[in-house]
Amino acid sequence: MDNEIYAAVDIGGTKIAYGIFDREHRLIAKRKKPTDLAAIGPEFFQTVIENIENLLLEKGYEMNTLSGIGIGMPGMITPEGQVALIAMLPKLQGFDAGGYFRKLLPDKRVRLANDSHCAALAEYRYGAGRGHRHMLYCPVSTGLASGIIIDGKLFTGSNGAAGESGHTIVSPEGGIACGCGNVGCVCSYASGSLIIRHIQNWIAAGQPTVMTALAGSAEAITPHHISEAFRAGDRMAERALDQMGFYLGLWVFNLYLTLNIDCFVFGGGLINLGDMLFDRVKKTFYEHCFTNFPVTFNFAELGQDSGLLGALELLF
Repeated sequence: MDNEIYAAVDIGGTKIAYGIFDREHRLIAKRKKPTDLAAIGPEFFQTVIENIENLLLEKGYEMNTLSGIGIGMPGMITPEGQVALIAMLPKLQGFDAGGYFRKLLPDKRVRLANDSHCAALAEYRYGAGRGHRHMLYCPVSTGLASGIIIDGKLFTGSNGAAGESGHTIVSPEGGIACGCGNVGCVCSYASGSLIIRHIQNWIAAGQPTVMTALAGSAEAITPHHISEAFRAGDRMAERALDQMGFYLGLWVFNLYLTLNIDCFVFGGGLINLGDMLFDRVKKTFYEHCFTNFPVTFNFAELGQDSGLLGALELLF
């Protein structure tokens, strides 16, 4: 088809990004829309379809020119497109999104997958994983996860849920309760959301920090304030970075031993902490590593477009 056009959708907890691509995978147009957290499955995905159609029309294309739609979203998505688990958008829990699209758009190729899986595909093909046979994409943000590329192909596991490695247990007798339902997973010690909970607990216990003054209150502290305070010589900020670096280092070391993949690509908002965090991650990794095989640690290169590019790549 001469006018082969594809749509990509990156669904998040606050916004949904839409992209239209041509047959050469060049981005023609993109838009962002707020996520409707109250919408149930049919209503939610009908809006997605309408937004795709509107974006097509803006660029002079009809819906019948669309060959396929790739969709990335948080949570566990089965190979058939059922939303098995999605804490960020609970109204979609259990919805057969794949079946819904097959019913409404039977002539379109539609693929759905976890957003970390999509970003892994994008970084492998276009970003920091280029040139490697295998790659682990590790988004380090509000939560922790991984996207696994083996022999150039995305590995999704038996039910599409591979890569939820941020919830592997490292200390079952400690940590803070995580949204996964367990205590002591890597997320409970080192994710962007739960490290703030640790800091707030330390403050409540009477430990001093400039982070409260920087943020205006303990409740307003963010990872940005950790970096500000660390540069000012704050001991609690150093403690937070040490804790995060230690548990993230154990996390990637355990992944390395399990899969023997030699290229790690870190993405997500916490890469803004740069070397002050990731030098600690690598230090813990190498303190435990007993092989001499070379390992590459890179930061993601594609920024906010990785979700759209990865959702597009699901179709290929």
